[in-house]
Amino acid sequence: MKKPELLLPANNLEVLKEAIIYGADAVYIGGEAYGLRKGAKNATDSELEESIAFAHARNKKVYVTANILAHNEDIKGVRPYFERLREIGPDALIISDPGIFMTAREICPEIDIHISTQANNTNYLTYQFWHDLGAKRVVSARELSLEELKEIRENIPEDMEIETFVHGAMCISYSGRCLLSNFLTGRDANRGECTHPCRWKYALVEETRPGEYMPVMENERGTFIFNSKDLNMIDHLPELFACGVDSLKIEGRMKTALYVATAARTYRKAIDDYFEDPGKYRENLEWYKEEIGKCTNRSFTTGFFFGKPGRDAQIYDSSTYVTTYVYMGTAEGEDEKGLTVFTQKNKFVKGDILEIMKPDGTTLETRVLSIFNDDGQEMEAASHASEKLHVAFTVKPEKYEILRQKKKEIHESS
Repeated sequence: MKKPELLLPANNLEVLKEAIIYGADAVYIGGEAYGLRKGAKNATDSELEESIAFAHARNKKVYVTANILAHNEDIKGVRPYFERLREIGPDALIISDPGIFMTAREICPEIDIHISTQANNTNYLTYQFWHDLGAKRVVSARELSLEELKEIRENIPEDMEIETFVHGAMCISYSGRCLLSNFLTGRDANRGECTHPCRWKYALVEETRPGEYMPVMENERGTFIFNSKDLNMIDHLPELFACGVDSLKIEGRMKTALYVATAARTYRKAIDDYFEDPGKYRENLEWYKEEIGKCTNRSFTTGFFFGKPGRDAQIYDSSTYVTTYVYMGTAEGEDEKGLTVFTQKNKFVKGDILEIMKPDGTTLETRVLSIFNDDGQEMEAASHASEKLHVAFTVKPEKYEILRQKKKEIHESS
């Protein structure tokens, strides 16, 4: 049994750095084109170069997503885009479209190719097909059970890698290939523009009574008929290890640095504890579950890993996230006076108690003693988002460490 890679998402350079600092072996990020998250900030060419340099200096990897299902109009820019990626040098490209795959093989033969879950990879013959064409890895469809993953591992070449999602949002459609957004809004989920209509509240209208809306009921619990709970396999990692999975993937290229860091350090510690001693993993199981619950989530499910999900895998009464912690910022270092410098993400005031997330899994409380803006003016409260601050704490965070604060009201709208 080999220790699998821990793969985290990033929507920009800041989040990528946090993913790596908090335990990711590899990070996947979108470039400026051909990824499935146009709503994310994504990375410019220069940011990709800096991301790869940061990761490689720490012996980590960066994978770039190019996994849209391309239309004719998308093809023109593919070759110059891959020619530029060849110069930048990511460790792998994540692709779903066969034509895009062949173009990448031609232009970037030295870069590994991973087949996206968008390609509906549900059986070992599909894995063999992509292996024969030169793919290094296949990302399994979310519809697969543990038994199916194990059977795939037993029937594919040893050097073909299996990547599988273990945490994050679940799409209501088959392996994410949804037409709902395109139909309702004209924005194509398979080309990176999903409007997430699976989270909307729905009602029925009878054609002879326009304007009279009747609620869609599920045993009177609500009307959110497509709203899946989030995947969470933190307490079932040994079963995944036994299947021979090579990479454990966290979903969330639209999420904050706090979400990514929390997920990274929790899964990192769980994986390392198990491979040090399975007993240590079992002893710390409640800590993992408590800590992963501090990630913004829609409640949790194990998805398809133990068979077809039942009714309890859906949320019928709300589309709200559960949020227990608020992201305050990431320590960027010290100024000449020894104050911690960071860019504030949410409001806090002098005297507040914040938490410092250490990458090793420990969490320290610290009190805000004083706050100064970038002009040196003292402030009682930090109220302006994205303002650079200089702050004195009772316990000083190290560079790249995240500051968070427990939220009093834990529910916020998605």
